[in-house]
Amino acid sequence: MKRLRALYVTAIIIALAGCASGAKMENMAYLSAGDKYKFDDALNKEVAISSVKGGEETNPLWTSEISNDAFSGAVKMSLESHGLYSDNGKYLLEIELQKVDQPMFGLDMTVTTQVKYTLTDKTNNQVLMDETIEAAHTATVKDAFVAVTRLQLANEGSGRQNIEGLLKKLSELKISASQVSMVR
Repeated sequence: MKRLRALYVTAIIIALAGCASGAKMENMAYLSAGDKYKFDDALNKEVAISSVKGGEETNPLWTSEISNDAFSGAVKMSLESHGLYSDNGKYLLEIELQKVDQPMFGLDMTVTTQVKYTLTDKTNNQVLMDETIEAAHTATVKDAFVAVTRLQLANEGSGRQNIEGLLKKLSELKISASQVSMVR
């Protein structure tokens, strides 16, 4: 009888906790929001993703994570949405997820991502941008009752805000034949 009760309680806990799912690419993408950002004409359809590293695969029995593939796909979708992406662009974007700070538990879950973006002109290997962007997003019980879902939403929101930070930095780039500068 005690074994049956313990098994029943364990089953309820597992059902309430749920299984973790990784951050989804489409929920991290920052899609075009009107004319919020303007980009130098030199970047139009000229940004390719060279590599993405630092992400982690999700273990369904543990916590939601941001994988390299999902983050790469979200950045690609975001760049495409803003008219910047090309499979064979002149400018190569290297992405490194340096840190994804997640809570272990809580009602409000805040995830902070720290991502390094390096944009290089592949014709002369000149680094045009080398920026580390940090972005946080909080998911509350109102967003999702189940904790693993709340963590997934916080991961996705932080990833999306980080990608928006990338787009903001790209919009500040001024590229000309003789110089590259950032507008401050």
